[in-house]
Amino acid sequence: MSKISAKQWLAYALVAFFVVGGIGNIIAPQPIADDYARWGYPHWFHLVTGFFELVAAILIVRKASRLVGSIIAIGIMFSAAATVIYHGEYTHAIAPLIVLTLLILSVYLHRK
Repeated sequence: MSKISAKQWLAYALVAFFVVGGIGNIIAPQPIADDYARWGYPHWFHLVTGFFELVAAILIVRKASRLVGSIIAIGIMFSAAATVIYHGEYTHAIAPLIVLTLLILSVYLHRK
């Protein structure tokens, strides 16, 4: 049985996070739709976010495309943190900032 390294576990955890987040944003239950409206985004913007979260997840799965997927994911998490900070929802910035940090760590660990 092959062993999975800590850096692989981190990458797979990030994939799971972005799959769940992407599906959640595409489905957009009312609380999520309300958040996007409160932040001033167009009513369809949750679909764009969800799409890019799923693209990032797919790209992070493979080592060959992990950097590109991570860059997309970093953009998503930076934007999420910036949005909630701009709107004064500081405690809501904690999760995106943690994921952003984990993405940067993953990129660092997977460098050649």
